[in-house]
Amino acid sequence: MAFIAGIVNVVGILGLDHQALTHLTGNTTLLSAALADADLSRAAHFASVLAAFLGGAVLSGMIVQGDSLVLGRHYGVALALESAMLFGAVIVLSRSAALATLMAAFACGLQNAMASTYSGAVVRTTHVSGMFTDLGIGIGHLLRGAPADRKRIALCALIIFGFFAGGLAGALLFDAIAERALLVPAVLTAAVAIGYVAYASWMRRR
Repeated sequence: MAFIAGIVNVVGILGLDHQALTHLTGNTTLLSAALADADLSRAAHFASVLAAFLGGAVLSGMIVQGDSLVLGRHYGVALALESAMLFGAVIVLSRSAALATLMAAFACGLQNAMASTYSGAVVRTTHVSGMFTDLGIGIGHLLRGAPADRKRIALCALIIFGFFAGGLAGALLFDAIAERALLVPAVLTAAVAIGYVAYASWMRRR
């Protein structure tokens, strides 16, 4: 999922209004700066991106429910909706880059909320600031000889690498097919949705 988010974000930065989509810290800062400059048009743009991401998270909370990763919840539905939003973003792109941006941001909010916890630990798949922080803390504990959660360290490193790899792949795809590179995360998300539904169904029959 971090790989998918990496692709979406780099396509947003390189093509969709040159807009980061998967994390909100920078967009919140840009909203503040736009308001300070009385640039209401840009302020409305950044506010709409924040609202779209939040809307995706709200919908995920309504669909998935609960605050831990548990087999049997409606992750397949959330993943299918994320895939549909990414496909939709490609479809509407030629008519409205702004709407495509909001649809992609909505998809990111949906994904991030869906995968917010794993084994009792907070996990974010659409941005890596927290992952770098937790990785640094874990390494610091190891260097000091203090107890460290090695599983958490490995998970943080894996998510960071996945996001980085997605960004690299997304940049190469963008060079080849421009914003249509969003089709790749759309297909991948649909594949994950189908795989999850099939696996959950198989587990119930055991």
